[in-house]
This record gives sequence, C-alpha cells and structure tokens, in this order.
Amino acid sequence: MHSVISSSEARMKKTVVNLKEGFAALRTGRASASLFDKIKIDCYGDKMPLNQVAAISIPEARLIVIQPWDKGLIGEIEKAIRTSELSLNPSNDGKVIRIAIPPLTEERRKELAKLAKSQAEQSRVAVRNIRRDGNEELKKIFKAGELTEDEESRHSEELQKLTDFYIGKINQVLDEKEKEIMED
Repeated sequence: MHSVISSSEARMKKTVVNLKEGFAALRTGRASASLFDKIKIDCYGDKMPLNQVAAISIPEARLIVIQPWDKGLIGEIEKAIRTSELSLNPSNDGKVIRIAIPPLTEERRKELAKLAKSQAEQSRVAVRNIRRDGNEELKKIFKAGELTEDEESRHSEELQKLTDFYIGKINQVLDEKEKEIMED
C-alpha cells in the first residue's frame, strides 16, 4: 500500500522535474546556459551535448560566449545553434562564439507565456492521471482483501494531498517562469 503512495509520489516529483527542464529550454530575454541543454553537436563521428564540447559563459545579461575546447568544432557549434529552434544569431571570431540575446517583443512574450501555461497544464493533467492510477491500484488491493475500507480511504486521501501539493508546485514553477518571461 505504501508502495502505491511512494511510487505515485516519485512519478509526481518527476513530472515537476520534467516541467522545469522544459521551461529551461524556453528562451526569455535573459542569457542562460540552459538554453543550450538540448543542442547536440556533430563531432568525432558522434552527437555530443554542447556543454561537453565547449565552455558556456554569460558575461552580461544579454550576452552568451561559447568557447569550444577544440577550435575545429566552432563551425559545427555555430551551425547547430543557427538550425536550433532558439532563433539566435551566433557570430564567431575563430576562437569563440558570441550570441547577443535580443530583447523579446511583447507578442513573443505572450506566445512564450501561453506555451508555458500549456506545458504546466499538461503537467497538472499528468499528476491527476498518476492520482487516478494510484486510486485504481488501491481499489485492486482492496478487492483482493489486502486493505480494509478505512485503509483504502486513508491512502486515497493521502494521494489527494500529494496531488494538491504537486499541482501547487507546478503552479509555483509556472508563476516564476511567467515572471521571467514578462520582465524586460
């Protein structure tokens, strides 16, 4: 019975982590190394994450500097950034790649906020589905005679409390991301 609760909680926790990771890839008006987490570079006959082939630094709020450890990869890195969905325009001087992060237009901010809300809603639905799965599992255990009705009810209430807690977490993560998107 406790395994139902703990596995449900682990899945809910993972849903929040996945939402945060998804939000990290949403570009705001500020420079952030996490923008490049999903970018892979073709190098040495393999696809490697950008942060494993270069140092990414943020010297200013709207500037990102990428310094490849192997200067021969500078063209591949630049190409990967240009073809990504980030809509950024990198420039290189042969040693480092500089990317100026343009301020977001009001329209783009609204689009990003809408996208963030949609991702958060998907996460809330996922948490509710996990609760439903947990409740169904508890019903099976009850029908098998391994739980009393009171125990089933208590565990079900526990699942509801977890659901409320993680939906609150999702709302908190969304609020923070919306503030970040809307600030200049």
